[in-house]
Amino acid sequence: MTAVPLTTDPLPPEETTATPPSMIADLPDTERPRERLLENGAGALNDTELVAVMLRTGKKGQSVISMSREILAETGGLAGLVGLQPRDLLREGLREAKAATLLAAVELARRLSRKDLPQRDPLGQPSEVARYLTLRYRLRDQEVMGALFLDVRGKHVADKELYRGTLSRAAVEPREVLKEALRRGAAGVVLFHTHPSGDPSPSPEDLSFTRRMSAAADVVGVRLIDHMILGASGSWVSLRERGGW
Repeated sequence: MTAVPLTTDPLPPEETTATPPSMIADLPDTERPRERLLENGAGALNDTELVAVMLRTGKKGQSVISMSREILAETGGLAGLVGLQPRDLLREGLREAKAATLLAAVELARRLSRKDLPQRDPLGQPSEVARYLTLRYRLRDQEVMGALFLDVRGKHVADKELYRGTLSRAAVEPREVLKEALRRGAAGVVLFHTHPSGDPSPSPEDLSFTRRMSAAADVVGVRLIDHMILGASGSWVSLRERGGW
């Protein structure tokens, strides 16, 4: 299966007029993102415009819309902002206060995703599980392995990060995952891990570990529902959909 990126609003096209406005102040009120948000609601804005509202101003010769588009292009979209440090955003026209505002908004989205998942059926759409896991666990510089624990109705019970750092799948024991599942009374487990390299394609080691994990889960009466691999900018692979075991 090819990696599936999280969908984001398309970035607005670059202006193609002969004399494009360089600053937000040069735009008509109906085209300014803050005014449009107040008039029509936040849902009327695309990703670039929402980032522009948080940044508020651009720099000399570059509008905040252009700066926001540039940031999203560099990070691969909104999902790429997860795990960034303020220093990753700093540039001319974007100093500590703006970086803090933008990253605070990203963290709010992460926390909201945690509160929202128990109200959903995570087995309904693997993309929903991937979205939640990406917001919750995707890191840019370390591999993370963990699990979502589900009850007999497939509802989310809990999730936990189990390992972090440079991992060898041969050294990760299924019993640690299953011990946590039994402790929580879970009937099913969605295993996940991140690929800091950015490519979510499974390695032979990933596939071998998943088969070992599935066999061990069957022995204790816990179902391995999926093993999700998270890459960069919201890309992911479901090993169950891929026929990994």
